[in-house]
Order: sequence, then C-alpha cells, then structure tokens
Amino acid sequence: MTDNPVFERIKQDISENDVVLFMKGTPVFPQCGFSAAVVQALSHLGVKFKGINVLEDPGLRDGIKQFSSWPTIPQLYVKGDFVGGCDIVREMFQTGELQELLHSHGVDAQPVS
Repeated sequence: MTDNPVFERIKQDISENDVVLFMKGTPVFPQCGFSAAVVQALSHLGVKFKGINVLEDPGLRDGIKQFSSWPTIPQLYVKGDFVGGCDIVREMFQTGELQELLHSHGVDAQPVS
C-alpha cells in the first residue's frame, strides 16, 4: 500500500499545507452540511486552509477513508496530523480546543468579528 498513488497525493497535500480539509464540495460551496460546519468553524477562526473536494475523485473519496482509518468525510488535518471529522472539530471549536490545537501547531487562528 505504500505505492498507492492516492496515498502519495494525500501525503503530499498534507505535507505542503498547514491545514487541509478533505470535504464534499469546496470551501466556497460546500456540498454537505458536515463539510459546511467545519468550513464555518475554520473561517470563524480566520484559518487559511486548503479544501480538497473528494466528490471530484472517487479514488480519493475512498482513499482518504483508508488513509486515516476514519469512515466519514469531512476530515481535517493540521500540520500533517489527522484531527477528526465534523463532530470532533465542532466540539473542539465550541470548547476552544481547536484554536489551542492550531496555536500549538504554529497556525494563526484568531476569531473573526
């Protein structure tokens, strides 16, 4: 599985970008409520992130689930580390834990007023 081209693409995306969201749709036009909720949390914190639309590539849609051993999308990565899906990110956002995690990884996150 180390030669899996989808895994190589995922590794490249998460190594080249501080914050990556594998999602359904785009940050501007999320195509599911769960993806929209994570985009909203990140946007509220003013976090710059790369959104990757898994709907454009069925191989990526399945591959990201295998890569992370996480069955659902969206999936958030910060500095190469898997954070979680919508419920985890939403809870972390509400408790302030998401902002702390971002800061501890050197990612600027300041709530936008």
